[in-house]
Amino acid sequence: MRDNPKYRDIPIAIGGASDRRGVIATCNYIARKFGIRSAMPTAHALKLCPELLVLPARMDSYREASRAIHDIFKRYTNRIEPLSLDEAYLDVTNSMQFHGSATLIAQEIRRDVEREVGITISAGVAPNKFLAKVASDWNKPDGLKVITPHDVKDFVSDLEVGKLHGVGRVTEQKLKDRGIRYCRDLLKYSEVELVRYFGKFGKSLYLLARGEDHREVVNSRIRKSISVETTFTEDISGIDEWRSQIIALIPRLKERYDRLEHHYRISSFMVKVKYNDFSQHTVERQVSSLDTLQFLDLIIDAHERREDPVRLLGIGFKLLPLKDTDGFQYPLWPDSELEQKSLAANH
Repeated sequence: MRDNPKYRDIPIAIGGASDRRGVIATCNYIARKFGIRSAMPTAHALKLCPELLVLPARMDSYREASRAIHDIFKRYTNRIEPLSLDEAYLDVTNSMQFHGSATLIAQEIRRDVEREVGITISAGVAPNKFLAKVASDWNKPDGLKVITPHDVKDFVSDLEVGKLHGVGRVTEQKLKDRGIRYCRDLLKYSEVELVRYFGKFGKSLYLLARGEDHREVVNSRIRKSISVETTFTEDISGIDEWRSQIIALIPRLKERYDRLEHHYRISSFMVKVKYNDFSQHTVERQVSSLDTLQFLDLIIDAHERREDPVRLLGIGFKLLPLKDTDGFQYPLWPDSELEQKSLAANH
């Protein structure tokens, strides 16, 4: 929309083609009025809005804009925790800009981004990360929401439980089944009771319902896993076809692993299978070596459990941070070795 004015007043989405089982990655607010949302199949989105214009992603442009925005953040604080290309937490507690006013800093950042990057952003100002995240979504698009320490109690009391960090559809329904729709309803329960009903997450519910979040803003986030996957135009069947597709994914996963900014060691291998009925199954094995042919063993295990046609296959690594004392994480297979093993696996 920024780069092409003719897109500014029509429903547009970023996603894959409908005839290739594509899904919507994101869409503009005009499209959202039709009920279109992220992760929706493109074919269904076009049924909701036949005039929807579906465009391919332009990751290089997004990364360029993200870098420019983060450069603006750095003018105001060096405590920045990226969440994604377009979202981050900023701790401005010790910032000297605008006499330390988080509200004025947020206003200036929004002005800087619009003036220099050409897009609008929304911001939330609050005493902790949980509330700042909720506030950042409050007045979208192009809005600002401020929650002062004095406002916290009343604001959280009226907050729907579905807005709480970590509450998905299943947990939200479990809460509603107990008559818990707002945070004020959670206040009726002790921490012990919430843990009894919801396990370890009950403690988080107890704190969040009171507007408490003690997580600090950290400059880097620890990645727990990386993965690649492919969705097929038509369902595929048979172990030979499954294995062939897994082998094709391995170089892509290696490339992603090599691009990691931080050093990690691989703790386990994973294979994901999504069947033609949209049910999903994951097979995992703790790493004993870095032989990527382990992925082929895992796909055989998955096939033996269920042989139905599949619409998607994926592979990935679970990761642990590589500390200095862990020693060197050896690289994965040489390219020549991969080629030999791929040929051997195909025959």
